[in-house]
Amino acid sequence: MTALAGRVALVTGAGRRVGRAIALALGAQGMRVVVHYNASAEGARETARLIVQSGAQASTVQADLADVSACERLVDDTVREQRELFLLVNSAAIMMRTPIGSVSRRDWDEMYAINVRAPFFIAQRAAPALREVRGNVVNIADLAAFESWTTYVPHGMTKAALVQMTRSLAHALAPEVRVNAVAPGTVLLPEGFDPAQADHLRRTTPLGRLGSPEDVAQAVVYLATADYVTGEVIRVDGGRHIRT
Repeated sequence: MTALAGRVALVTGAGRRVGRAIALALGAQGMRVVVHYNASAEGARETARLIVQSGAQASTVQADLADVSACERLVDDTVREQRELFLLVNSAAIMMRTPIGSVSRRDWDEMYAINVRAPFFIAQRAAPALREVRGNVVNIADLAAFESWTTYVPHGMTKAALVQMTRSLAHALAPEVRVNAVAPGTVLLPEGFDPAQADHLRRTTPLGRLGSPEDVAQAVVYLATADYVTGEVIRVDGGRHIRT
């Protein structure tokens, strides 16, 4: 048994990629995991199946996080059905390659809606339930929040906003609710990524390798149980932020 066993976690964007790894890691801790998805229904069902197979409980729920009312219903339905909410992981996000000159208003609005607005309104709605059980929030940011990626400027701006939101909510919701973030580096390459670029990333990472979604999940588990840590951002990037 772990300190998280039997508690309820809501993980957004848990049908694939990093969100799935986080949901599986929380299931391995014995948590009751609510697996959120928007379009990845099959992936969400597979995530839930793997959690149940590990001996934990899981359910799936669909919500379009571009809709604020859907964000709020997601929390309401979770609390009503599960009777509590101990951990909220805001993992759902959009990452678009948008070189300057190609950014459209639609791209901008979509990234801000999913990467910034949704996590805020979900956390705001979840705050009363989290306060009841002295729960916590973990936001999934990005190394782009701290660096200048010239072909991902709006994306980096959204993640910087998420970092600031983490710090502000940590202050606003204390002492009952802790709020932290994880900022991954290169832990999962996009499909079709140039092998030469991938090799360059490996060579320029101090630890000499790329990470994995499981590395991010480990940090989330730590933060979920770190009772004296709030307002913190853990960079899981193999040391890229310290390279010269």
